[in-house]
Amino acid sequence: MASPTLRIIGFINGIFLITLAIAMVVPMLTQLLFARTEGIQAFLWSSLITLLTGLALVIPGLPGSSQLRPRDMYLLTVSSWVLVAIFAALPFLFSQDMDYTDAFFESMSGITATGATVLSGLDGMSPGILIWRSLLHWLGGIGFIAMAVAILPMLRIGGMRLFQTESSDRSDKVMPRSHMVAKYMVVAYLGLSLLGFLGFWAAGMGLFDAINHAMSAISTGGFSTSDRSLGNWTQPAVHWVAVVVMILGSLPFVLYVSMLRGNYRALWHDQQVRGFFGLLLSSWLVLGTWYWLTTELHWLEAVRHVAVNTTSIMTTTGLALGDYSLWGGFAAMLFFYLGFIGGCSGSTAGGLKIFRFQVAYILLKANLQQLVHPRAVIKQQYNRHRLDEDIVRSILTFSFFFTITIAVLALGLTLCGLDWITALSGAASTVSGVGPGMGPIIGPAGTFASLPDSAKWLLSLGMLLGRLEIITVLVLCMPAFWRH
Repeated sequence: MASPTLRIIGFINGIFLITLAIAMVVPMLTQLLFARTEGIQAFLWSSLITLLTGLALVIPGLPGSSQLRPRDMYLLTVSSWVLVAIFAALPFLFSQDMDYTDAFFESMSGITATGATVLSGLDGMSPGILIWRSLLHWLGGIGFIAMAVAILPMLRIGGMRLFQTESSDRSDKVMPRSHMVAKYMVVAYLGLSLLGFLGFWAAGMGLFDAINHAMSAISTGGFSTSDRSLGNWTQPAVHWVAVVVMILGSLPFVLYVSMLRGNYRALWHDQQVRGFFGLLLSSWLVLGTWYWLTTELHWLEAVRHVAVNTTSIMTTTGLALGDYSLWGGFAAMLFFYLGFIGGCSGSTAGGLKIFRFQVAYILLKANLQQLVHPRAVIKQQYNRHRLDEDIVRSILTFSFFFTITIAVLALGLTLCGLDWITALSGAASTVSGVGPGMGPIIGPAGTFASLPDSAKWLLSLGMLLGRLEIITVLVLCMPAFWRH
């Protein structure tokens, strides 16, 4: 007999799987709209298997008197992402000529909004598979956060706790009730997705491509409908729309909720957002000028290429305009650094997040001032809030383990036979959620298909660790966690 805790976790995971099974109807309908019947059976079987598994977890029901302890949230968070990735791989397994390792890699990359892929020949691929990849990005971007925040009040747990387990964002609680936060976040996410679709469509993309790229860009995922990614469209308007949508996806969604409730200056007043734009625009200017001087492109043309690729890397999206790995050592190193930085906390973007660098700068400045004036009382504030010891400790802990995870993962990849550039950039890009790595194999013009299976499983683990911000998963590895 399962314990009450496991029954609750199973129940919520069952809801996620049922949602996933319903989502599989979308690629089936897409196939019908395109008069392509060859892949419908694969999605039908995948949906039935996922639905039956979900029902098996839901039918036992919630125990009447039990509720989850705060530490159980870690198990719920990790198990839900792993289970969804396992079942989301079924359509790839049944409809594509790939083994389960490749299918799981693709689904984990989709649901964690990483954007690394083993697939090529996208331009002629089944529309059902293309929409499924984009839909996984869209669901994984923020849909699961919103759903979990909506479900938690039913379990009598403060819904905002999820922002401490799924990410280390300690954003202000903008509303008193968790289900209201969830409702506004879903409204914001749907609104921005629609805005992205209309923007891409108006800029010159076809209807199907616009839907896919809107879901991919707002979730900062990176899957495209073409092997050439954004390079398949020559219209500058398409590229600038992509830049705007990627930026919108990498800003804190909690601040969108504040704006929907009437605080229209919430984004501009946020220190993290200002820091994000400052770094992004500086990178555009520096790299754009350098690219202009080293090529024969017009300055505006050079800035457009740089803006798309720089924004894509910094927001950890992974869409590309041309093969930027051929731009030379300076650009490659700058892109490598920007992928580490990532977007804002509380967004769909990955990386270390801007606020951690800002807090580190505040601490460094305070320590230097303390050395000059040993008796001075140095005020340490971020976003008009005092930096307490817990926040500083959590930032230092996460930053350390983020770096160690990439280092250990890269070492493991070299044991799988990868060269050091592929291993290091692959580890960094999957943990940060960027997607493409560096070099001729896994760069923006390549795929991860040729890597050995052992490397793909390691990189899949890297995607999970990066999406759940590492500490959430590491907690489960402690023997003390499993003791009652």
